[in-house]
Amino acid sequence: MIKVMTDSVTSLPQDLIDATGVEVVSLYLRHDGKEYEDATMDVDEFYRNIADMAGNPPTSSQPSPAYLEQLFEDCAKRGDEVLGVWISTGLSGAYEGILRAARSVKERHADFRYAMIDSQSCGFDEALPVLEGVRAVQEGKTLQEAARAVIDGILSTRFVFSPESLTFLQKGGRIGAASALLGNLMRICPVLTVTDGSPRPMAKVRTHKKALARMVEIMQKDARDCGGLKDLVVHYIGDSAPAQRWKDEVIEPLLGHKVRICPVSPVVGAHVGPAVGFCYQCNKPLQGKITGDPLSLVCFD
Repeated sequence: MIKVMTDSVTSLPQDLIDATGVEVVSLYLRHDGKEYEDATMDVDEFYRNIADMAGNPPTSSQPSPAYLEQLFEDCAKRGDEVLGVWISTGLSGAYEGILRAARSVKERHADFRYAMIDSQSCGFDEALPVLEGVRAVQEGKTLQEAARAVIDGILSTRFVFSPESLTFLQKGGRIGAASALLGNLMRICPVLTVTDGSPRPMAKVRTHKKALARMVEIMQKDARDCGGLKDLVVHYIGDSAPAQRWKDEVIEPLLGHKVRICPVSPVVGAHVGPAVGFCYQCNKPLQGKITGDPLSLVCFD
């Protein structure tokens, strides 16, 4: 059988993990001398104090090589193939460690087959392609066909979000100190996305209300240009109340149906700070999501 795996940065809620059988590999977070397992921590409790962490942001770490090797070793012994979808290499070094572990197991088990994919993103921008892979496996597709379904999912999804400030992104090295200072002093509310695996600006506005409206405009244009909207999930970092209001008062009335809301993984949230956004999937590929060869994101063996 094909075992679908991903990391905790997908932010998949437990009900979807239980329903799909996806194996979730946890990343870790350290703050004030404590280590947290990203996959099992109380996210809302952690986010309650995130605004106070700007001067001393948490750090993240990868799963251990020994754990990864054992995970793949168990699959190899069962005769399972692995379809793995992982956090962007532009955001974490976890993917390289995963590949090393898979290759090490391959040296001991020549019949072990896997397709490891750099999702080029995080949150539900990573999770929605994972779910495409699950559907392909459930339909009886081969490993190569399921990997192609994941790539198609990556090309058709987008993560759009607006942080309350640029401080966390600056502390994490995602933007320069001068840019963060200027943006914060001018009260600029940026609208960001993830392109080719790293955060990129889509718009700069002067108020949070305008940032939320701009995000909706971006989503609507993508839906018009790319065959309509297939799925959408509202994300938040920090206090859930602003995202909940936005979902209830704007997003659901606009779409005409209920949508899921969930927190972004703290491994991501620790580098972004308080924010509201959404991930959505269209029925056709989105312009500019991946500018290189998408097939280069897959490692087959």
